Amino acid sequence: MKENKENKLNNEDKENMENKAAKEKETKNEKGEKRNQNLMHLIRRVHGLVENTDIEKHRHSQDQIGAVLGSGRGIRYRETDIDGMYGEWVGVDRAHTKKYVLLHCHGGGYSTGSSLYARTLTSKLASSTSMDVLCFDYRLAPEHPFPAALEDAVKAWNYLMLLGYGARDVILTGDSAGGNLALALTLKLKEEGRILPRGLVLMSPWTDLTSSGESFETRAELDPVLDRAYIDRMVDAYAPGRDLKDPYISPLFGNFEGFPPTYIQVGENEILLSDSGRLQKALEDAGVPVRTDVYPGMWHVFQMSPVKAAREAMDQNAQFIYDICR
Repeated sequence: MKENKENKLNNEDKENMENKAAKEKETKNEKGEKRNQNLMHLIRRVHGLVENTDIEKHRHSQDQIGAVLGSGRGIRYRETDIDGMYGEWVGVDRAHTKKYVLLHCHGGGYSTGSSLYARTLTSKLASSTSMDVLCFDYRLAPEHPFPAALEDAVKAWNYLMLLGYGARDVILTGDSAGGNLALALTLKLKEEGRILPRGLVLMSPWTDLTSSGESFETRAELDPVLDRAYIDRMVDAYAPGRDLKDPYISPLFGNFEGFPPTYIQVGENEILLSDSGRLQKALEDAGVPVRTDVYPGMWHVFQMSPVKAAREAMDQNAQFIYDICR
């Protein structure tokens, strides 16, 4: 009897402990969800302050953000001229590898963005990889619609080749429209029969300008940064009257056979989520080594933000680059 009573007490204690642990876990999840909602609200407000229908004001606001948030400690910035196009070298102010280089294509819907704005990413890329990063100010729409940006990307690629880098010494990186441009540049190099870069790192890439992915509907209420109206304006500015299924405009529809290893990062709550998922499938179907990480609760190009997930994502970017450079 005594033994049965002790067993009963042990079982009750165990049950109480399990219930307590479950409640603590539930409370922790609730706090995490609330914190994430607050972050999303803050990001929505900040983006609302930056985005402006006056394109010049929008560009200026982005540059201000880049100047304030992008200047990292221990990072050096050096201007360069790329056959008449502005470029910026970003590197750590310490001993670091010179064998490999990152060529970064900045985002901004092809209508905004610059090397200065991109410092929110290029500084982190340089710091996490201990490699130099070259960013370039390609011509922007609507003043310079397709194919101006792609022509400028080829110019930046040729500049690196003239400096003595081999194609296999270069890792292409890009965010949003910059991810689109990195893919389009690789497709162009392939078409010309040139050696392709060592790898691609794409952050929230905009791969399909037809906006046919299901996340345009399923994430419409969640995305704090992008909406369909904004995407439509960017498409109209960049590719007016063009076939949006042209692989140089929407790389998702390209032939990826022979492409280098590719790493994709995307936020769970962004309307471009499908652009990444469909790209992964297209690359896999072509036999390309590819990996996609979907970050829970995150938004479009969250890597720019001063949050823990952004730091973790940059560490993963660096790890991928180290792995393909071995």
